[in-house]
Amino acid sequence: MKKKELINLGLAQKDLLEPALAAVAAAEQAGLDKKVIRRQLKDLVDRPQPFFGDEIWSALARRWAAKWSPELAAAGRKIYKPREKTAPYRRWGSDIEAEALKQIENACALPVAVAGALMPDAHVGYGLPIGGVLATRRSVIPYAVGVDIACRVKMTIFDAPLGKLEGERDRLRKALERETRFGVGSEFRDRRAHEVIDDDWKVSPVTQRLKDKAWAQLGTSGSGNHFVEFGELEVPEGSEASAPGGRRLGPGRYLALLSHSGSRGVGAAVCDHYSKIAVARHDDLPKELRNLSWLELDSQEGQEYWRAMQLMGRYASANHALIHKHIAKALGYEVVFDVENHHNFAWEEEHGGERLIVHRKGATPAGRGVLGIIPGSMASPAYLVRGKGQPESLDSAAHGAGRVMSRKRAKESFTWSETKKLLRDREVELISADIDEVPMVYRDIDKVMAAQDDLVEKVARFFPRLVKMAPPGERAED
Repeated sequence: MKKKELINLGLAQKDLLEPALAAVAAAEQAGLDKKVIRRQLKDLVDRPQPFFGDEIWSALARRWAAKWSPELAAAGRKIYKPREKTAPYRRWGSDIEAEALKQIENACALPVAVAGALMPDAHVGYGLPIGGVLATRRSVIPYAVGVDIACRVKMTIFDAPLGKLEGERDRLRKALERETRFGVGSEFRDRRAHEVIDDDWKVSPVTQRLKDKAWAQLGTSGSGNHFVEFGELEVPEGSEASAPGGRRLGPGRYLALLSHSGSRGVGAAVCDHYSKIAVARHDDLPKELRNLSWLELDSQEGQEYWRAMQLMGRYASANHALIHKHIAKALGYEVVFDVENHHNFAWEEEHGGERLIVHRKGATPAGRGVLGIIPGSMASPAYLVRGKGQPESLDSAAHGAGRVMSRKRAKESFTWSETKKLLRDREVELISADIDEVPMVYRDIDKVMAAQDDLVEKVARFFPRLVKMAPPGERAED
């Protein structure tokens, strides 16, 4: 059903049009014929009261009724009952802005919340703060997963002399330029192949509709804080890491490739679609909780979102796999070790003897013995870490250094001349990036790591040397 038809019915105002679009989407997913949907909408506009108890139309009916008869709307309105005591949460780090603290407190006030945690790189997000962790019962919150579903990092270590970072700098730079694409809508002219395209993309009407777009963008990166970079991995004496298949990474200095990006525009569309449905389902929530609206996992929409999220996880992983595969092939390097993890996702896990849905929005899984990567900035080290399985953090850790200012303020505060001097001092060559990603907009990664030494063990440090990000002017996708 077209937006124009809804406007003609009198649903032009934003607080009516958005729930109307969400309700129509839910009706289409339920298999209702378009003629039936049009008829029911007309009946709702004429007489909303009979729709107050309808699973699809109730939120829109109550909101429409409130426009012309508050008394009638009140008769069928769901009443939000705040919980007597918020769910417990613990924070790591002291340099966290008040608004981010308020966001985790709001999340822990949800009826479905069980426990929360706030990582030392936390800052304000949309709904749940970035760096926020939230466990819920049988429910998933689209905005607690995030817009860039399954945003992740991947590191590949090559069987190649570290000296190639200088001796073959031109080859490495050309490989990055040729085998990566950055920015909103970026894609390869010749589409790349990966088995993820053979997955079932009909798990959601969104993924089904956007499968071709996803294929066109396969193997590319977004904008904002997404990057692909060569650097030096330093594994100190007494440290080592093991990967599935028996591969071992011992002490030494290695040539490595590190990337950071997610599920591109398709993941964002999944988030947008299901967050609107969730908000329409919970229009009784107070304003400060509205963007934390959830979907019951037992509902059709909850199952659709969960399957779509899993698909976006595999798709984001495929993007990284192709980036690393094609760069290694272009250079003729053999891969001796690799590790990856995503940090915008929801997992079903056991905590406190109960199966819970754990949302990590900008937080790294850090169960006991689990390897992960925590990046810094284009001029500060990333850390290869091993989780300690801290129960109060819900087996989580920071996902990076964490921003200390908005992109707008960054563009007003810094220049390339001062940034280039810092990059030279740190031995970093920057191929492309925007000024809102300069190192000064991030916390000191070493302070972040010190604030969470009970969450992860530091295994190795990665020092960026050749960095590529989206060029200036791109809208941030992170």
